[in-house]
Amino acid sequence: MIQTSQSSSAQTLLSQLETTPEWDLSDLYQSFEDPKFQQDLDRLTQTAAQFRDTYRGRVSQLNPEQVLAALQELEAIGQKSGYLYSYPSLVFSADTRNTEAKQFLDKVMEALTAIENQLLFFDLELQQLDDHKFQQLQSHPHLAKYKHYLHRINEYRPHKLSEEVEQTRNQDSLTGRQAFVQLRSVHLGEQEYQPVTTPDGQTAATEAELSALLFHPAGQVRHDAYKSVRQVLEQHNSLYSYILNTLCQDHRIESQMRGYRSTLHKQLLADEVSEPVFQAIMDGTGSRFDLFQRYYRLKGEALGEKIRICDIYAPWTTQNGQQLPAISYKNGVETLLKALEQFDINYARRAEEFFLKNWIDAKVRPGKRGGAFCAYSHGKHSYLLLSYTDDYNSLFTLAHEMGHGLHFAWIDDAQSYFNSNPPLVLAEIASTFNELLLLDYLLHNAADNTMLTKALLTRQLEDQLNLLFRQSTISRLELAIHDRAAEGSFDRQFVNDKWMELYQTLCGDAVELLDEHQFDWARIGHIFFKPFYCYQYTASNIVSLACYQKYREVGKDFIPGYLELLAAGGSLNQVEALRKYVDIDIEDSTTIRNALTYVEGLLDQLQATL
Repeated sequence: MIQTSQSSSAQTLLSQLETTPEWDLSDLYQSFEDPKFQQDLDRLTQTAAQFRDTYRGRVSQLNPEQVLAALQELEAIGQKSGYLYSYPSLVFSADTRNTEAKQFLDKVMEALTAIENQLLFFDLELQQLDDHKFQQLQSHPHLAKYKHYLHRINEYRPHKLSEEVEQTRNQDSLTGRQAFVQLRSVHLGEQEYQPVTTPDGQTAATEAELSALLFHPAGQVRHDAYKSVRQVLEQHNSLYSYILNTLCQDHRIESQMRGYRSTLHKQLLADEVSEPVFQAIMDGTGSRFDLFQRYYRLKGEALGEKIRICDIYAPWTTQNGQQLPAISYKNGVETLLKALEQFDINYARRAEEFFLKNWIDAKVRPGKRGGAFCAYSHGKHSYLLLSYTDDYNSLFTLAHEMGHGLHFAWIDDAQSYFNSNPPLVLAEIASTFNELLLLDYLLHNAADNTMLTKALLTRQLEDQLNLLFRQSTISRLELAIHDRAAEGSFDRQFVNDKWMELYQTLCGDAVELLDEHQFDWARIGHIFFKPFYCYQYTASNIVSLACYQKYREVGKDFIPGYLELLAAGGSLNQVEALRKYVDIDIEDSTTIRNALTYVEGLLDQLQATL
């Protein structure tokens, strides 16, 4: 039980955080030699075969109580499958040069695909039920908690293929789509970057360290760090564009096979987002590029020179030519926990557990996967990965991923496996909300520090501009490449040119694009992992701002509904959940306009200080 009062564990924790941690995965397995790993895999294979023997060809004869029992068996299999996948996947993410982890990951993915193929029949047989029988299941009280799950199965009825074809698609993914995604990750993890040395003698050589230098006060350092990463992307431009084209063609083929109008249609159905909402987000953000351009003109005026693309994260505020103070991992953790305590003490105690139990890998190391993520294992907890580089950007990344971890903690308390995966717009709410909580805490405590206050405000603006405009621009690129894929293959020049064209439209004359920027798209993992993921950052940010504005209006009375929203997971349609728990309507264009107005207000505040 997590205590709601301050405990001595906080002091114990902080005394242990002199260095950034590596995670402890023993809640999953001890090592690849752990006999439990193979035992679980063998047992799971047997369980799936038994399930198939019991139910295949009989689903139409099951009564609601029997359907409930079958769904619970499937959930247990899914939960255990998650543990088996998570362990090698997390080890590999922490070190993409670990060949043993890669081999085990390949082995597990092959085995889990075979297990999935054993179980495909169940949903397919449900989808073959006549409408009356299916509606009886949806409305039966014994299946009440699976109502949305069954609704989602029903939505896919027009797009499912025969069991044999579905099995073939799954098997082909191992050496097809998924293999190409893994190829990019492995290849990037093996790259060496041109080191960059700062004026104080510090040398950066990893992708994480070089990316952190984009916040450095020295323009030459920023330029060199930016160029170092993009030189690698330029060197392998043909490979990454080939991978991207192959993935897009695979999505096109699948969409045609399943009767989707397009890859976008396929993904919006998966995301539980209507095309009008998607279009409203793209139109709304596309109509306010002036906010992006206004900000960077102001920044250029403050720095006395036009902003280059490598300068967009340059600090506004320096003292004696030095960068803003670093913030160590220990101090960052302490700061984040205090910010969360001011929101809700139990919320903060659950965050503290991540540090006490080493569920976080924040250490910078060669070969570590770039970026940051939260990996959730239902029935256990989440693991967080980031590369903490002793700066405020890393602290906000930690707050972001912790938001995901806390979201899943509330889901785990309330939902069974099939309801544990929230739609992606909801999935990003807690992460952005956490960042806003941290920002307010830092601003309050920096009231007498004008330099830090201004830096935090501008960081928030840059974060908002990224979420609202950069992320939606990534989705504009995806619209272009998937439209092109529908006509035929594309090459690297098409992607490079389209990326530059879209970014030029966003930046106008406010930001100078360097030639190397044409290769920058290859850094965006989501366009490889899952099409049209990034617009959801924009949508979720819009909803998060609406939640946070409501929290500031009503205070602590907002918290119970917000936590119920988190706990809802995937048990409700996300539009319905937002209306029910926090009274926010994402289908109302006013919600989008309010988010853009919020950013405009921040710009007005900033301009007033100049």
